[in-house]
Amino acid sequence: MVQQIVLPIKDTNVLKNVQNTLLDSFEAGRRNYTIFQVGKATILRVSDVIHLKQRDIFNPDGAVKQTAFIHDQKQ
Repeated sequence: MVQQIVLPIKDTNVLKNVQNTLLDSFEAGRRNYTIFQVGKATILRVSDVIHLKQRDIFNPDGAVKQTAFIHDQKQ
């Protein structure tokens, strides 16, 4: 099994390049870009962002919730 080392992006130019690549270079670019942006804003892991449901983010009237809670699944 190959172990991958993942490091945070600290360079603003690298961050912009990643965002542009996600947005423009893939068939699922908008989806991947959105997952990246939500993860960046909330500091959630990708696996947690993917499991979010519409009801976790929006109120029944369609307004964005002021607070949201998730249960950490990582063990």
